[in-house]
Amino acid sequence: MATFEQCNSIVKEFEETIKNPKKPSGKKLLTGVDLGTAFIVLAVMDENMVPIAGAYRYATVVKDGLVVDYMGAIKIVKELKAEVEEKLGCELIYAATAIPPGTSVNDTATIKYVVEGAGFEVTKVLDEPTAANSLLGIKNGAVVDVGGGTTGVAIFKEGKVIYIADEPTGGTHFSLVLAGALGISFAEAEIQKRDFTKHKEYFSALKPVIQKVSSIIKEHVKGHDVQDIYLVGGTCCFTDMEKVIEKEIGIPTHKPANPLYVTPLGIAMNCEVYE
Repeated sequence: MATFEQCNSIVKEFEETIKNPKKPSGKKLLTGVDLGTAFIVLAVMDENMVPIAGAYRYATVVKDGLVVDYMGAIKIVKELKAEVEEKLGCELIYAATAIPPGTSVNDTATIKYVVEGAGFEVTKVLDEPTAANSLLGIKNGAVVDVGGGTTGVAIFKEGKVIYIADEPTGGTHFSLVLAGALGISFAEAEIQKRDFTKHKEYFSALKPVIQKVSSIIKEHVKGHDVQDIYLVGGTCCFTDMEKVIEKEIGIPTHKPANPLYVTPLGIAMNCEVYE
């Protein structure tokens, strides 16, 4: 388990390997597949938990943690797998994946079937906050995963999950509000939202949505003596989101270097490889 500082270092290293993959050291390759509402991310680490390659794709095949386009999801994961295999010059066999908190048995199976349908042998399925914390290394505090459709909250005590919840409100809501404010389509708002140079301009329009996320977090951490909050998930990439949440809740709030990649890397760390 890493520290928060090590987490940032590993995330930055992974970002570099997406552009410049490393040669595998050893035969054990750990793959994590994160089926997000907005992005599907495939992360590969070597047996020493060092990132060596990765790929991602914007996608709309998952909604609020549920696969709504089964064949489309398989196609994208299969393409990402082939892309990374070509970069590495070897086959990726085993993979782990993750599910949002509170996912039903049937939906959990569907996510597993997608990854298997892309050609992987799935050796581990875990919940997203636990996966994220594999990289964050948080002993005590709340890990909040703000994805495309929902905000998931997991509270950790002595490194163990003691409480978990998931509620609607995420990146989709950011895009809907931005589309209304700018008078543009939802699809265009999705693109504009990811333009970091425009975040200051869009801040006042999107602040109410961040405050809504804050209210969800505040409700779920109430009574749990949470001293720190850690943000993960692609939606948390929005500039200064952590500052609004900290001000609204009154609890120190931390954000990794790139929140989008924390969960997929944590998933990869949990991949089990058989000889």
